[in-house]
Amino acid sequence: MEKVDLLINNALVVTMNPRRDVIPRGFIAVRDGKIVDVGLGDGRSKYTAEEYVELKKSVVTPGFVCAHTHFYGLLLTGSPWFGVIEAPSDFQQNLQRIWWALDESLTYEDVYVSALLGSMLFARTGTTFFKDLLDAPNITRNSLDYVEKGVTEVGLRGFAGFSVTQRRSLSEGYEGIAENERFVKKTHSNPDSNVKGVFTLHASFTVTDDVLIKTKELADRYGTIYAMHLEEGLIDVYHNIERYGKRPVERLRDIGFLSPRFLAIHGVQVTEDELMILKQYDVRIAHNAMSNMINGVGVPPIPKMLSLGMTVSIGNDGYVMDVFENMRSTYLVHKVVNRDPRLMSPLKIVEMATIDAAKALNVHDKIGSIEVGKDADITIIVPEFTHTPLDERTVYGHLVNTFNGKDVWGVLVRGKWVTKEKRLVTVDVDKVIDHAEKVVNRLWDRMLSMEVKYKVEWLKP
Repeated sequence: MEKVDLLINNALVVTMNPRRDVIPRGFIAVRDGKIVDVGLGDGRSKYTAEEYVELKKSVVTPGFVCAHTHFYGLLLTGSPWFGVIEAPSDFQQNLQRIWWALDESLTYEDVYVSALLGSMLFARTGTTFFKDLLDAPNITRNSLDYVEKGVTEVGLRGFAGFSVTQRRSLSEGYEGIAENERFVKKTHSNPDSNVKGVFTLHASFTVTDDVLIKTKELADRYGTIYAMHLEEGLIDVYHNIERYGKRPVERLRDIGFLSPRFLAIHGVQVTEDELMILKQYDVRIAHNAMSNMINGVGVPPIPKMLSLGMTVSIGNDGYVMDVFENMRSTYLVHKVVNRDPRLMSPLKIVEMATIDAAKALNVHDKIGSIEVGKDADITIIVPEFTHTPLDERTVYGHLVNTFNGKDVWGVLVRGKWVTKEKRLVTVDVDKVIDHAEKVVNRLWDRMLSMEVKYKVEWLKP
């Protein structure tokens, strides 16, 4: 019999392959970090393995993919900062009073700790690949190395980019571009790097056309995706109409910015005309339902995007890292806002968190489904119990409506355990948490002692 490194046996396998096969009692064989076989029946009849995993009532899925996050956003969870500022009444004030205050307070150590914490939360709840966007304008140079360090220690994989912005000065936009290009060159030349650089920007209302065009040129040169928040709040729309006489998508089209490698984050305020433009250029969408809710910005027309055949993925925008909570929120919010319970099937939701997210990040040839030849990025779920039958007929419904991150038994990245038996195996969790508490308390002290400034020096027309 053929020998493999790992044999996962007797599992309910949700492949997310092109046929969307669900194997009721199947096996997955892994060798050298790759999936070498997937099939129905007892894998022990074909393979011997260094390690066998056979668990009662286990569900095996591709490792989930988060299309958009901000690791550093975790640093404000429970922060006393919210008790000393005047409560924001809209999205623009949210940025000015909360997030930009945090951005400007970050140190390299904060960035590293946030990447550690975010990666741990992802690994514990089933996500194996992500795209992170860092906004830390006072420590721009080399900052992405600290994201890479934290992620690598945990053992996940993903993309990281610096949030290019000119909200304080024109020059800082070019400094952000330089950091992105440096990190892209560093990581793409290293095949073993867990974190690859990509080009990212904050939003069209905080950058000039020159910066947008330069970013697109570099993404083309290096063959990466590029990403930016798009029409999350109305400030993006108002700014573009006032200064350019166009809505954001029209402006981006007219400067040649749109392409299938552009990941548009949010798209809450887009009009039907703008949707047709995005569809024309095959722009990919990262939908962040829970973040949109907490920021009160609205609900994007995701069902319409899907009806047009657009690629829509699920992200979390740095708010809640549990993919099951994000899937469930995505499943529900469009039903209620459109008053139509037929919208958003469980299958489509799972697609958005696996193969469609991988497509949005242009890594669907490597991850996002359980298929021969793909990387062994795998999530194993063992729910404590299910109150209705769990089988090939019901598994998508259970993934969206029943399971949660605590049900994740194990996570493999390129065939290596990151989480096993519901425990992280790559880092000392208690040690990380003890260190993180000290770092975050120092960050909070700095923020509480800073002068709260609500005014922003907007870009000159």
